[in-house]
Amino acid sequence: QVQLVESGGGSVQAGGSLRLSCAASGFSHSRYSMAWFRQAPGKEREGIAIIRPGGPTTHADSVKGRFTISKDNTDNTLFLQMNSLKPEDTALYYCAAVPWVSYSFSSNDYTYWGQGTQVTVSS
Repeated sequence: QVQLVESGGGSVQAGGSLRLSCAASGFSHSRYSMAWFRQAPGKEREGIAIIRPGGPTTHADSVKGRFTISKDNTDNTLFLQMNSLKPEDTALYYCAAVPWVSYSFSSNDYTYWGQGTQVTVSS
């Protein structure tokens, strides 16, 4: 049974950093694409970073140069390093997974989801 559990969210001032983690169980990173999404109140869920089997990554323009997705295959953990945070980064952040190579930032294209972790950035 696939399970994704996010952690690492919190409150930070603008310009600060946070590192989100997503503990994955029930599948192997080696065959899955994994992604980070976020959803702010009143807005649609937004895909921000993808890591595909083997390690290639894609980052959305909104976070490129500030956020970095990575994973540790030894313990099936996905990470999102977030630097230079802005108030507009405030959202509920989710990790997601799908059992094939994905280039998609659409939430409809991901099968498994975590429960989310809240990130709040104050100005």
